[in-house]
Amino acid sequence: MTGPLDQDDYALAGEYVLGTLSLAQRKAVEARLKHEPELLRAVMAWEERFVPYTALTQPVRPSDSLWPRIERSLNALHDSQSASVTTPPRRRWVTQLPFWQGAAGIGMAAALVMGVMLSQVSTAPTTPEYMVVLLAPQSQSAGWVVQASNQQQIELIPLGTFEVPDGKALEFWTKADEWQAPVSLGLVEPGQPIRLRLDELPPLQDNQLFELTLEDDTGSPTGLPTGPIQFIGRAVEI
Repeated sequence: MTGPLDQDDYALAGEYVLGTLSLAQRKAVEARLKHEPELLRAVMAWEERFVPYTALTQPVRPSDSLWPRIERSLNALHDSQSASVTTPPRRRWVTQLPFWQGAAGIGMAAALVMGVMLSQVSTAPTTPEYMVVLLAPQSQSAGWVVQASNQQQIELIPLGTFEVPDGKALEFWTKADEWQAPVSLGLVEPGQPIRLRLDELPPLQDNQLFELTLEDDTGSPTGLPTGPIQFIGRAVEI
C-alpha cells in the first residue's frame, strides 16, 4: 500500500494496538503489516498515542495464581495447534506499559482509549485535542491531568490530594518549545479542578510543557519558576 490509510484501516490499527480484535482479525492485521508500511506506521502511532493514558492508573500486583493460569492456558493453546505458528510482529508497548501489571488499569485505559478512537474516526476534521499527564519527578506517579477540548482552553484535573506546606502554593506554568521562558497560568488549589482560557497565549501545540512548582503563597516573586517542580508533563495530541 502506498497511499494514505482510509479511516476504517486507521481505526483498525487502533483496535489492534488496544487488543480488542478477535484472533482471526488480529492475524489478518499482522499479515498485512508485513507488506503495508502505512498500516504499520499507523500501529506505531497508536502505540505512542496511548502511552499517556497508562499514567492514569496505579499498578496492581497480580495474584500468585495468575501467571500459572496464563501459562497453562498458553500451553493448552499450543498443544491444540497442529502446524508451526508464525511469531507475530513484536508489540513494543505490551512489555513496557505499567497498566499491564493489573487488570484494573486495563479497564480504565481501554475506556479512555475507545473514546479517543471514536473522535479519530469522525468523518469531518476536528480541532486537535490534547492531553497532558503531570507526573511527580521522583516517584513518576500521576498527580494531575490537563485536558484541552481546543487549542485555547484547558482543564486541570487533580488525580489525588497533595499537601502544600504553610506559606507555600502550587503555581501552574506552561512553555512551548520555541518560547524563551515559561508563562504562569496562576496559582492552583490542591485537589481542585480549574478551567483556564489561553486567549493571550499562542495556540496550544504538541509537546508543550506544563508543570506545577512550589512557590511562595503569593506566587513566584520573579515571574519565573523558582521553587522545586512538583509535577511535570508534555502535551500529546490525541
